[in-house]
Amino acid sequence: MSNLYDMLKGRLKGKSRRIVFPEGSDERILRAASKLGDEGLVQPVLVGLRDKLEQQAKELNVSLTNVEIVDPNKYEAFDEMVASFVERRKGKATEEAARKMLLDENYFGTMLVYMNKADGLVSGAVHSTAETVRPALQIIKTKEGIKKTSGVFIMVRDEEKYVFADCAINISPNSQDLAEIALASADTASLFNIDPRVAMLSFSTKGSAKSEETDKVIEAVKIAKEQRPELTLDGEFQFDAAFVPSVAEKKAPDADIKGDANVFVFPGLEAGNIGYKIAQRLGNFDAVGPILQGLNKPVNDLSRGCNTDDVYKLAIITAAQSV
Repeated sequence: MSNLYDMLKGRLKGKSRRIVFPEGSDERILRAASKLGDEGLVQPVLVGLRDKLEQQAKELNVSLTNVEIVDPNKYEAFDEMVASFVERRKGKATEEAARKMLLDENYFGTMLVYMNKADGLVSGAVHSTAETVRPALQIIKTKEGIKKTSGVFIMVRDEEKYVFADCAINISPNSQDLAEIALASADTASLFNIDPRVAMLSFSTKGSAKSEETDKVIEAVKIAKEQRPELTLDGEFQFDAAFVPSVAEKKAPDADIKGDANVFVFPGLEAGNIGYKIAQRLGNFDAVGPILQGLNKPVNDLSRGCNTDDVYKLAIITAAQSV
């Protein structure tokens, strides 16, 4: 795991990426922001009341010397932010409504990212996933050609690294969704120095079973290949055919994946969530994430049960996504 973060930190040297933390008053956030600021690789931006945060930091014996604090109530460019928000929402929010909404720390923080005042956002230590993701979808929005964001885990065990998707967001993706998830996951793999070899998973390998569920995956493979023909991607595969060369040789001898996949796209959230937890608990893999992908700028969601180290690591990942 340390090698993974050392690699990401290497990419951040000299980049001065600004990461905003809407939940500035949370102790875990304060401690992580202080560490990030002292290291100098990431410029932490805390949203909150300056006096309150400085008092908390003093009580915790935490330095905020290299941490920026932004108070929505005193933000000099607030009028500019309101106008930008109204324009971005295209008639879905009046100026009056915008002024109220932008006092919400997640909306305010997301607008800092949208207006290029910050490079990425980390939230979720206090707020729900919906409260973190909704502003991002409304303001930052997904990249061109992608309709939905998705969530991946980087599964790490010693020198092994794999990408599991989607394990966090889309409950029942259709073929187009799966194709988007596959291509976005390949890009995420590259961020972590994984040369992507993408397997689209099912309970069938190359037609061994026939159903609407398998047809969905077969169609997703077709769509993804048409959009990114240079990418090594194939399916539908049972997991063993995607991961074990001897099984692949028997079940799918003509496939582009020869039991050497490192990016695994599950057919639905149920399978993906169960799959990564099995690997984590029975296989002793560390699960890094969820990392949100498909957005124009990086926004990532913490677990409300996170610790300071989780906050620190997700900030590093978010900063690296913005490079």
